[in-house]
Amino acid sequence: MFDLDSIIDTPPFSLAKQKKNWLYVNALHELTKHHYANCTQYRKILDVLGFDPKVTYNIEDLPFIPVRLFKDYDLLSVEKSEIIKMMTSSGTTGQSVSKIFLDRKTATHQTRVLGKIVSSFIGTKRIPMLVIDTKSVLKDRNMFTARGAGILGFSVLGYDVTYALDHDMNFDFDVVETFCSKHKEETILIFGFTFMIWEHLCKKLSDHGKKLSLENGILIHGGGWKRLSKEAVDNQALKSLLQELCGITMVRNYYGMVEQTGSITMECEAGYLHSSIFSDVIVRNANFSVCGMHETGLIQLVSLLPLSYPGHSILSEDAGEIVGEDDCSCGRLGKYFKVHGRVMDAEIRGCSEINA
Repeated sequence: MFDLDSIIDTPPFSLAKQKKNWLYVNALHELTKHHYANCTQYRKILDVLGFDPKVTYNIEDLPFIPVRLFKDYDLLSVEKSEIIKMMTSSGTTGQSVSKIFLDRKTATHQTRVLGKIVSSFIGTKRIPMLVIDTKSVLKDRNMFTARGAGILGFSVLGYDVTYALDHDMNFDFDVVETFCSKHKEETILIFGFTFMIWEHLCKKLSDHGKKLSLENGILIHGGGWKRLSKEAVDNQALKSLLQELCGITMVRNYYGMVEQTGSITMECEAGYLHSSIFSDVIVRNANFSVCGMHETGLIQLVSLLPLSYPGHSILSEDAGEIVGEDDCSCGRLGKYFKVHGRVMDAEIRGCSEINA
């Protein structure tokens, strides 16, 4: 089995295409064989797709499964007794949610890799952290939503972690203003999901005619707009509003899924999302052929992290395009890309129709 620990201290954006492809062909072959041997539903799907465990596939030819399968089945590649926590996706009322089962090794790798990726953008020193959410989302440490998992993951990068919302989801101006005053001479990490930043920071400040002094802040957000999709503004408009209301000039979006927690892609100074040495991105046409550069299609996400569940190669329900590889003006190596948003009423079926 491929040992992730052998590369975990490698700078996350330091491998050019040829070296990364060599790493991935071997690592993904081992991961796929592991899940094929240990997850019955996954093996049935790959058998229908004609997978041969004796063949080493190129990255683009590696089997992938639709992300919605994690809503339909409990997919595990380890014994249930080894599971230490379960994460769920953020579903609106009445929707089914993905269930992701983590053993200790997978959970540890996710935390370490997330820290490596984010610290390469903001530095390795822990800094005061303001979370635009309520601490209530962490009430059950054995079962996290995507929001809870994100908060807990990013919290390893901060200290004096302070929550801007009380248990009733009200913005606590006294707590936030005290925090800002206490750390006014320090760099501050502000974290929240995009829809939470909009609804509970931007709108609350605007509605109350207030502003915050967060000129030294680094704001990281992700997760999309969820039920607020009709209110969505583009990335630049959100940045401009945050600067107006809080004085924040450094805002970074990230893209990731609860099905591949840890191996997130971060927005660089040029405004593009970057895959690290721990993940890769492929964009596919409606017939699942691989798109060329600048062609819009469905985003496939590849990750070296999932050991306890077969989430190492999944087809999302998001549209995007690859902009380039190894030549971004920010200097980071690897693919860089754009996400155009969720495919409306996406029903990516294919192998999800298989009776697993």
